[in-house]
Amino acid sequence: MPEIFLFQSPLFQLPSSPLLAISAASLRAFVERAGCKLFPPLCLFPDSGWIAWNLFLAAIPLVLSVWLFRRPRTRRTLAWWAAFLVYVAFLPNAPYLLTDIIHSVQAARLPYPAWVIILLVIPLHFVAIVGGFQAYVISLINQQAYLVREGAKRFVNWAELMMHGLCAIGIFLGRFHRLNSWDLVQAPSATLVQVLDTLTTKWPAFVILITFLIITILYWIMKQVTLGLVLRYRELRAEAKG
Repeated sequence: MPEIFLFQSPLFQLPSSPLLAISAASLRAFVERAGCKLFPPLCLFPDSGWIAWNLFLAAIPLVLSVWLFRRPRTRRTLAWWAAFLVYVAFLPNAPYLLTDIIHSVQAARLPYPAWVIILLVIPLHFVAIVGGFQAYVISLINQQAYLVREGAKRFVNWAELMMHGLCAIGIFLGRFHRLNSWDLVQAPSATLVQVLDTLTTKWPAFVILITFLIITILYWIMKQVTLGLVLRYRELRAEAKG
């Protein structure tokens, strides 16, 4: 019996643009070249362009979180809500770097001297993975600050858990179905159909649940470390001024 796709209706058919696909590919090439120029070791190893590109994607929600949540007198205008949707769409790219440990294992098998692997390859990948997840942590800390400022402190934990859940779904779609946030821009119709059919016909609940738990635990740990470092920095500044 052929598989029935529930969402292949004209209602869900949105236009896609080859020009956007070309633009996305050009942007990725530009980011990877820029990454190599800013940090030449990125160019020393094959298939290392993902580091610059994935960090770039992880930086998008971080930058948006500052604009959305840290500005004084923030008004929820139409532009604010549009930016918030982009923030949510790109947020999974930050914790997604956790799955790039696969690249670390592959890089460790490269035919280079042991000292190159230990002192350069592994630390480079480690910094990229931790940096991406740290962008996620700071983004949600900014989100928390906004909710507290708006008098919605009681929703902080629920908002974080909701974002963890959405990111777990995003990571599943990205790692196992090779979808990413740019697909929503360059081919929204095909992307939405694939996402909805994947989540409604295959029910990948176990993988998403495990991913959710990993994100939640690591986020809690990194959040405590980050807030502790911020507190210590403020104490040192106060001591220096005093």
